[in-house]
Amino acid sequence: MTEQKAPAGFLNILKPPGMSSHDIVGAVRRVLHTKKVGHAGTLDPGAAGVLPVAVGPATRLIEYLEHADKSYRAEMQLGYTTASGDDLSPVTERLATFTMPTAEQVKAVLPRFMGRITQTPSAYSAIKINGQRACDRMRQGEQVEMPSREVVIHRLELLACRTADHTLLLDVDCSRGTYIRSLCTDLGQALGIPAVMTFLVRTRVGDFRLADALTLEELAEKGATALLSPAQMLSLPRYDLRPDRAKAFCNGLSTSDWHVKSLPAAFTVYADGQFLGIGTWDASMREVRAVKVYRV
Repeated sequence: MTEQKAPAGFLNILKPPGMSSHDIVGAVRRVLHTKKVGHAGTLDPGAAGVLPVAVGPATRLIEYLEHADKSYRAEMQLGYTTASGDDLSPVTERLATFTMPTAEQVKAVLPRFMGRITQTPSAYSAIKINGQRACDRMRQGEQVEMPSREVVIHRLELLACRTADHTLLLDVDCSRGTYIRSLCTDLGQALGIPAVMTFLVRTRVGDFRLADALTLEELAEKGATALLSPAQMLSLPRYDLRPDRAKAFCNGLSTSDWHVKSLPAAFTVYADGQFLGIGTWDASMREVRAVKVYRV
């Protein structure tokens, strides 16, 4: 009787609202009957959308997913604001009356938030301050001062401006670390009206796309056949190693390559069409070095 291999690879999971990212990891463990499961890019419990999940040896590659750009569809409502920047905490300010901006007025301020910008995330976030999540410290009654951060907004598009319910619908392409709640709050300030994010769907993480995401019910039906090859989903350049150096790479040894002038900071390494792991380039020695070896 042949020994069955432990599951290994990535999953593109559609996280529903109301579940935490950790809840999804628990569900995947139960479906695939394995403990070694992790996720990339936490989604708040109230948000929905793409959650990349790594299984088995692929958990060692999660850090390369977390650097990927992301896309979101966000709904924001004008006229009030909350401490958390979404509609899940008490209202801190509400306007009795205000004039809803036109679509043209909204579009006129969007360029202020394009490119490299500075954000101050809400203290009601999962960002860790001195090893503890900011939101947990807030719930314990602590005052938390959040550091500002630089992020990049590649695209910010207004899809709808609804006067009836004071709502804007936006599409956002952005770098890692971008807080859409903060973006909505800051956009409201630019319009001179308090605002909150009322719903969020993550539509993409690197090459993980919403159209291809599986519900937990679909995962239960497909099981391990739903696993994706890590190399194909990492959005990294590819380097083909000489086949005779494959074993050396897997043992952590470097390989000289005088035919290459330069390579990016990280890239996938193949030999004879087989994915071996992640490599880095030492320009001074003209060598390919192993950073992560992928063993199934």
